Amino acid sequence: MWLFNRKGPSGFSASSTAEEVTEGIDGTGLTAIVTGGSSGIGTETARVLALRGVHVVMGVRNMTAGREVKEAMVKGNPTAKIDAMELDLSSMASVREFAEEFNSSGLPLSILINNAGVMATPFMFSKDNIELQFATNHLGHFLLTNLLLEKMKKTALESGREGRIVNVSSRRHQFSYREGIRFDKINDPSGLESVVTCKKILIKPALFIYRYNGLSAYGQSKLANILHANELSRRLKENGAEITANSVHPGAVATDLFRHQSFVSGLIGLLGKYMIKNVQQGAATTCFVALHPQVKGVSGHYFADGNKVEASPQANDSELAKKLWNFSLNMIDRCTPVS
Repeated sequence: MWLFNRKGPSGFSASSTAEEVTEGIDGTGLTAIVTGGSSGIGTETARVLALRGVHVVMGVRNMTAGREVKEAMVKGNPTAKIDAMELDLSSMASVREFAEEFNSSGLPLSILINNAGVMATPFMFSKDNIELQFATNHLGHFLLTNLLLEKMKKTALESGREGRIVNVSSRRHQFSYREGIRFDKINDPSGLESVVTCKKILIKPALFIYRYNGLSAYGQSKLANILHANELSRRLKENGAEITANSVHPGAVATDLFRHQSFVSGLIGLLGKYMIKNVQQGAATTCFVALHPQVKGVSGHYFADGNKVEASPQANDSELAKKLWNFSLNMIDRCTPVS
């Protein structure tokens, strides 16, 4: 990454690491949830937050991997406060169980890092019959955030310390489908217009012009991450809550996120040391936005390489953000079990 070490206004660059951007910051007394903490930049984010004194709860799908990561972190930092809790973001039931368990744990919550994700998968459905990338990358985090918001508000009020929500997006948000979010075609594998019921998919005849594309669907979910953070920020400001919400682009990072793209994986192997970030650099912007004093009171913005940058026009579309918010609530409501 020596090609990209020019520092921005924050004093950091694409080459900065998570440890560098948090150097000297004391996170003692803070509790953070990091989704996807058992691999990639999620692990590094959790490790560095714990290094700064934050009590970290990792939301992980694979508890065996989560326990192994926790043990490794504690071995490297015996004073680290780290827990692992089961969380499958592609399952709305799992999200609800995680939130219920955390909310009843007695722990405060100052930082929520919506990091976990899947990338450019073949078309497949989640457990709730929702396209997997949209369900995992956006909808699961949307529900999780909503379920933990009251806990964060209470913590901010009682501690007098600002709460921070960080959505890990991607520069790929600029390359979603043409319409940005395909509200009536989220579950569209082959050009048919579909209606989501969670129990089954109702198919309507339509022109075959909206074929599923793994990378475009990924871009759609990452666009949703930014729109979610922006609309959440607007609502938090409106309610006077001492919580900020921002989104970040970690950069192109050499992780297993590329496992479904063999060409990209090969390219990383060839050019990685020159153009691709390592996980220490990939976690830097997330840790910067989560902990750094420079970001105090800053909300509704998009960051990359440790600096505030401009997102795409679609990502800044407030009406699209409101529409996505209502659409997401609708989808979650359809997935709620009837008591």
